[in-house]
Amino acid sequence: MIDFSRMIDDSRIVDLKAATKDEALRELVDVMATSPLVTDRDDLLHMIFEREKLISTGVGIEVALPHVKIASIKDFVIAIGRSHRGMDFDSLDDQPVYIVVMIASNEKQQGEFLKVLAQLVLKLKNKSFRKKVMFAKSPKRIRELFVNESAADIDEEE
Repeated sequence: MIDFSRMIDDSRIVDLKAATKDEALRELVDVMATSPLVTDRDDLLHMIFEREKLISTGVGIEVALPHVKIASIKDFVIAIGRSHRGMDFDSLDDQPVYIVVMIASNEKQQGEFLKVLAQLVLKLKNKSFRKKVMFAKSPKRIRELFVNESAADIDEEE
């Protein structure tokens, strides 16, 4: 099981002011850059935009997972943004995105990176989980959801 408690901090969970994909990416990079694990904000921003050019990280189900593996990141950092009005993210299903989970890791963490991504997708695929995230009253509660709820727990509540 992935330990999200070391990757997600309340201070990096925000209600997005952004109205567009580019604004959301910039806003979350700024939030992520508050972590001491991020050594070069500009490198992070540049690489997030480069990654997005390849194919949109709007994976469908109202979720986007922008991500990078770069040398200027010391260890996993995750920033989470909510958009209550939704935004066009060039998603694969053409639906608006309401939850953006940005992931950054060191380029040497390829194996663990895939596991982190898989765990996040498993959680976010669940409509009940996404609803809880959208209606959570605080960043602390959103963090608890990502850290504590396993896919099995979520399914039992539906």
